[in-house]
Amino acid sequence: MASDVAVIAGAGQGLSASLARLLAKEGFRVVLAARNTGKLAPLVKETGALAVETDVADPASVASLFDAADKAGSLALAVFNASGRTRGPIAELDPDAVKQALLVGAYGGFLIGQQAARRLLARGSGSILFTGATASVKGFPGSAGFAMPKFGLRGLAQSMARELAPKNIHVAHFIIDGAIQPPGQADEADRPDRRLSPDAIAETYLATHRQHRSAWSFEVELRPWVETF
Repeated sequence: MASDVAVIAGAGQGLSASLARLLAKEGFRVVLAARNTGKLAPLVKETGALAVETDVADPASVASLFDAADKAGSLALAVFNASGRTRGPIAELDPDAVKQALLVGAYGGFLIGQQAARRLLARGSGSILFTGATASVKGFPGSAGFAMPKFGLRGLAQSMARELAPKNIHVAHFIIDGAIQPPGQADEADRPDRRLSPDAIAETYLATHRQHRSAWSFEVELRPWVETF
């Protein structure tokens, strides 16, 4: 019997890698989507994941990703970790860079969410999880090019949750309110756990996927104990 499939879009060495390891350990067939799959070779070897070169802002590329995932088994979980951003004073921002940030961070979320929803509706169950940030709810100075895609992604997640929850599809949005601990970087001795552990975040994502539908979370905020509200 084929394993349940988990697609992780925007895969890299941080949170996505922690998710891939945890999901593989829990018996999922993991499919990793990234523009550069070469960088994922060690993770693929470690987890047995399938890496698919994907541009999340291109409809045909995203469709091909899910076609590949279909061959691995039945989709049960899709996680959107891709993020587009550009920073700088509003008067100096490059319009093309802002457009690209929106295409990756918001439109990409729509494309991944749409393909996942089609499959989960046919299955009758499953989860779609979107990774947000502090910028999903706060637009900081010089951060318009990051806040716009993140606000858009949150709006997408809200709309999808209200539409799909009555059809037994769990959609959740995660506000990562703080910096994630970089891979291989030691914790600061005088400020332990100042950054979010990617392994701890991954555990929360899996727990959310497994929630009983009588008590589904839509929005989950994760922050280090030292982070102010």
